[in-house]
Amino acid sequence: MKRLIVLLGVAGTSLSAVLVRWSTAPSMVLVLYRMLFASLLLAPAVLLRNRKELKNLDRRDILLCLASGVFLGFHFAAYFSALRYTAIASAVLLVDLEVFFVALCTVLLFRQKLPGAAWIAIVLTFGGSVLVAFADTGIGSDPLRGNVTALAGAFCMAVYTMIGAVCRKRVSTSVYTFLVYTCAALTVLAASLVSGVPLTGHGTVNYLTALGMTVFCTLLGHSVFSWGLKYLPAAFISTVKLMEPVFASVWGLLLFGEVPGWMVVTGGAVIIFGIALYGRAVSDE
Repeated sequence: MKRLIVLLGVAGTSLSAVLVRWSTAPSMVLVLYRMLFASLLLAPAVLLRNRKELKNLDRRDILLCLASGVFLGFHFAAYFSALRYTAIASAVLLVDLEVFFVALCTVLLFRQKLPGAAWIAIVLTFGGSVLVAFADTGIGSDPLRGNVTALAGAFCMAVYTMIGAVCRKRVSTSVYTFLVYTCAALTVLAASLVSGVPLTGHGTVNYLTALGMTVFCTLLGHSVFSWGLKYLPAAFISTVKLMEPVFASVWGLLLFGEVPGWMVVTGGAVIIFGIALYGRAVSDE
């Protein structure tokens, strides 16, 4: 049942690409609205029901939650920006390569050994990502720029996931997501002010799309992932997200008429197979 709930969370996050395409505001503004709305919606319940937990958090947990929020904010900024330059299928496939970066961090930082099948999966996933990254599908104003930006978003999401796996062992879902979303909003706000991005005057449609992302993609999506990190391995959470490109590609085809090129389809199939193989190899250990 827990795995099914996480899968439904993936379906919710897949709507993000559609809502970004319908919006007209700069990527930073959309991220700010989304994270701000999420924080405001969570604040009453957290401050009333989890006040004691908030007061008892030690400095280490607070710093980890804040760091997680910083990387989540950068992830969204990179992902939303990528969708402006490349196809939905390419952006979502590449941004979901977080499991690849999680694997590298596991080996390099935590000195954990991976089985042979996992290394084969990593090589396959890397090869598929190269195909997608350099595919010129004719969709988007600058596919290569969008694809590279999506890869940066994948790295940020991997760091967010790994920090979250540590935090969720001691911090409840409500408190963790509230702190993370608040910090993500503050991170993007600071970046917007520094870069001179106007924060207002973008029209009602952008408030509505940001609200839609808050409800379907954040509260019913990323919050579900945070909840799942307490009960399921981080590797599974990262692996199950491979379904997001499938959902998002269908939305892109139905709503925007985006037909992925052969390199995207081939690379995407290799990526999905590689990530699935990696998840199985890790879970069998």
